[in-house]
Amino acid sequence: MKHPLPGLVLAASLFTQSASFAQSGMPDAPPSPQDTVSVQKGMATYRGYTAPTDEKALLDRLHLANQNEIKAGQLAQQRSQNPDVKAFGAIMMKAHTALDQKLTSYARSKGLKLAETPKPMNDAEEAAMAKSKATMEQLQVIRGAPFDSAYLASQVTGHDAVLGMVHTAQKALPKASPELAAMLDDLDKQVPAHRHQAWSMLGKLGDETGVGGSGPGHEPPPKP
Repeated sequence: MKHPLPGLVLAASLFTQSASFAQSGMPDAPPSPQDTVSVQKGMATYRGYTAPTDEKALLDRLHLANQNEIKAGQLAQQRSQNPDVKAFGAIMMKAHTALDQKLTSYARSKGLKLAETPKPMNDAEEAAMAKSKATMEQLQVIRGAPFDSAYLASQVTGHDAVLGMVHTAQKALPKASPELAAMLDDLDKQVPAHRHQAWSMLGKLGDETGVGGSGPGHEPPPKP
């Protein structure tokens, strides 16, 4: 008796999870249970999201997010068979390359050497980083429709996390340098658009595959 290849089993599992995700009506807004900022051991928390209060630590994490977006966009070129998904991946590569160039240039001007893999500041962040790494590894072994579903779902949740970090940093760092504040404002403008585009495409993908979808009729997450 022949057994299915591990890669095919993983692909089927991811596709089923993504299909269920779309069918359940994925909301086009991140949760916002709390409206106050709390700080503990150098980590600020706002509306369920976190951001370091140290400038370098924040830049490290934004740099990592940009690099992950670029890598995922490259995978979209290699592993998707959907022209729209490929085009979206190319847009993400271009946008996050530009964002990261501004960020790294600012870091150099401050004499800061950014970490390629920041050390987690708490257990929650360690778990989030491990989950992000696992998602990237999964995207490297699937192709076609399973890749598209998993990639777009990860784009929605990934941009939620970045937007939450940006909003938290804006609230927790009112005395940030003008350059850092401008970068956060730029992210606050671009990230919701990226998130909404991925969310809309995921809904469209669900319609095309017959699993439903939340559709494109909602606005991206509003600034708190």
